[in-house]
Amino acid sequence: MGVSTSSPEKGISVVTVDFPPVNALPVHGWFELADSVRAAGRDTGIRCVVLAAEGRGFNAGVDVKEIQAKGGSALLGANRGCAEAFAAVYECEVPVVAEVHGFCLGGGIGLVGNADAIVASEDAAFGLPELDRGALGAATHLSRLVPQHLMRALYYTSRTATAAELHRHGSVWRVVARERLRSAALELAREIAGKDGRLIRLAKAAINGIDPVDVRRSYRFEQGFTFEAGLDGTGDRVRGTFGRGGGRPQGGGRADG
Repeated sequence: MGVSTSSPEKGISVVTVDFPPVNALPVHGWFELADSVRAAGRDTGIRCVVLAAEGRGFNAGVDVKEIQAKGGSALLGANRGCAEAFAAVYECEVPVVAEVHGFCLGGGIGLVGNADAIVASEDAAFGLPELDRGALGAATHLSRLVPQHLMRALYYTSRTATAAELHRHGSVWRVVARERLRSAALELAREIAGKDGRLIRLAKAAINGIDPVDVRRSYRFEQGFTFEAGLDGTGDRVRGTFGRGGGRPQGGGRADG
């Protein structure tokens, strides 16, 4: 359990998240993930990083139960941890391919929205149930996956979008059967890793440099409103209802109904 790193092929590093049962990361998990991605990017022998997960889904966001139990200290820790993990993916010195299966919710959107490419299984669903969890944030990253008005509708309703829908919008590179997900992600990573190592790092820095949105600053701005909701009690009131609907991650219905 935790975050592990492997190198299945020359030039490729796979960073895998495994926090059962649903990959809802505790505070230390976000920082551990950030450190692992940054370390992989610093390795001069690596030219592409694959971000993957074990278990039922890619990511269910923060561990809301930890925040319910520990209060403000855990909320601040989660805010900082998410910011560091998202930034680590964006600032990784080499391209990052997100390998997504099952649910990708909340903080998962922050990770894939900052990745360089996404390969998803047919069962993947993407969404921000933040309003149902007493928080705000990652609209910055959802905006990188879908058009503006769809982002707003998904955000306000807490609905999810399928991998096929995101593929139609151009944000998911490829959608495959679950059993073919790893091979498809490695296929793309292998093509990227086949480029000159120095040049691919320069390309990553150049593309980040022309990005029209400062994703770190934009996300931290959003987090200020989560803090405001926490101060006036709104966050705690809404989080108090979390988990009453059953065992599966909360994310609303699909965007198409």
